[in-house]
Amino acid sequence: MSELWQLGALELAEKIRSKQTSSREVLEAHLERVEQCNGDLNAIVRLLTDEARAAADAADAAVANGDELGPLHGVPCTIKENIDVAGTPTTQGVKAFAEAVAPIDAPTTERMRAAGAIPFARTNLPDFGLRVHTDSELHGLTRNPWNPHVTAGGSSGGEGAALASGMSPIGVGNDIGGSLRNPAHCCGVASLKPTVGVIPMATVIPPEDMLISSQLMVVEGPMARRVADVRAGLEILAGQHWRDPRSVTAMLTDAAPGERLKIAVLADPPGGSTNAGISAMIRSVGDRLADAGHYVVEATPPGYERVIELWSAILMADLRVQSDLLELVMGPDALKMIDEFNALTPPTDPTDTLLAHSERYGLMRAWSEFHQEYPVLLSPTWAQPAFAHGADIDPDSGLDLANTIRPVAPSNVLGSPSAVTPAGLTKGLPVGVQIMGDRFTDLRCLTVAAEIESLVGRLTPIDPVTA
Repeated sequence: MSELWQLGALELAEKIRSKQTSSREVLEAHLERVEQCNGDLNAIVRLLTDEARAAADAADAAVANGDELGPLHGVPCTIKENIDVAGTPTTQGVKAFAEAVAPIDAPTTERMRAAGAIPFARTNLPDFGLRVHTDSELHGLTRNPWNPHVTAGGSSGGEGAALASGMSPIGVGNDIGGSLRNPAHCCGVASLKPTVGVIPMATVIPPEDMLISSQLMVVEGPMARRVADVRAGLEILAGQHWRDPRSVTAMLTDAAPGERLKIAVLADPPGGSTNAGISAMIRSVGDRLADAGHYVVEATPPGYERVIELWSAILMADLRVQSDLLELVMGPDALKMIDEFNALTPPTDPTDTLLAHSERYGLMRAWSEFHQEYPVLLSPTWAQPAFAHGADIDPDSGLDLANTIRPVAPSNVLGSPSAVTPAGLTKGLPVGVQIMGDRFTDLRCLTVAAEIESLVGRLTPIDPVTA
């Protein structure tokens, strides 16, 4: 029989609801797992033990009283430390914000609580989430449960490592450059970068107002080991919230039951090289979907390389505006990462910046047209497996970072959804397959991800490798 920490979020909720176990027992099992694993991983940086125990006892009382229960009633969850949890600091991973206590919850935290989930821990991230490797000035390095010498991804790397090792069944992170999907690839878990506006996000910690790159590209979203739990997270978190003026209550497109889709496979994305093992694995996933009855062909969306260039140009334009502030609060390693991308992205004048936004709009139309023929696009999440710690800022490491992460950029700049689920292992490290679709087809992406999960299987939870 599986231990409680090995189960998924929905499975735990059902066991609590049916009185096969209690919320307090589930919480204690996860706290014990944190005690066992976190010393090796440094994924969880703050425990909310007393508050969580009180909430678990209240959850058990609600079950005993026959109260109406939410879909995640009594289930512990983790929240990345750049998302507000009332009474705890939203540190952004930097020393300057170590005591920046939020008086109220972020909308996503609020909705997780309303669904019955119990935030019991905060997870690590790199400084201001501006790195695809989780090593923060405030909390230090997060290690990958599969191999302590390689990255857990970033910026939601703490979430990825916590989920993969069984310290948490479900968590919330965010994504402006793959930050929900990078850790899913590196750690062997599932996630969804939703369509921009589907899940609201807001903070009371300055700066509260987003610059244009964040308005267009940043999202919050669910992470878990099981696609069904990610889907439940989307359903809980989605919908308009007054604190986020971008947010909408959208009718999300799903696949019809048993629908056979025309699926494009992009195993070797343009603009760089892709690890042969990863390319083969993405093609293998496509073959399995074809065997299951889908029509699967290799195809490339229009302007793929230009979309990636626009992501970098739009993001870097805002980071340059904020450079004086970032230099004051970020650690030296995180600043090296920004310097590297700054060097790769030539500065633009205001006219070029405005024209870039017009070009982005045209590419959004072109990709939407592509998705009329191919509702789903399969691609790698990263073009390479998880890299060694610090290789992203080491000029002698041989890592081509821009090449490695290029497959995650299109969904950010286009504002479209991407789900990730494990495709298997290469050289002992997880490989995530990315399931991409047109705007507001988040549910269809997750339906295909769930089918892939059923065909390929899950990789986690695992006991952390320590040597």
